[in-house]
Amino acid sequence: MPVANFRFYAGLNDFLPPERRFTEFADGFLDAATVKDCIASFGVPHTQVDLILVNGQSVDFAYRVRDGDRISVYPVFETFDIAGVTRLQPQPLRDG
Repeated sequence: MPVANFRFYAGLNDFLPPERRFTEFADGFLDAATVKDCIASFGVPHTQVDLILVNGQSVDFAYRVRDGDRISVYPVFETFDIAGVTRLQPQPLRDG
């Protein structure tokens, strides 16, 4: 089974079990899994995700996860400009 490393940031950790909060962890996935599928499998609602980086590159929810990927998942940025990357929500989830 392929394995990827995941790290969730800020408030997204509230959806994870304590042993997976604020740390990188490895998890196996099916060959055809999208990053959206993987995120949902951890109980994190995709509607709370605003940015996903895979191996340092911005991706959308349709990205097919590969063995060895390092995936960082972020909520909405309130004070940091991420204009040059793939935004996953059409507008900010909250006002500043």
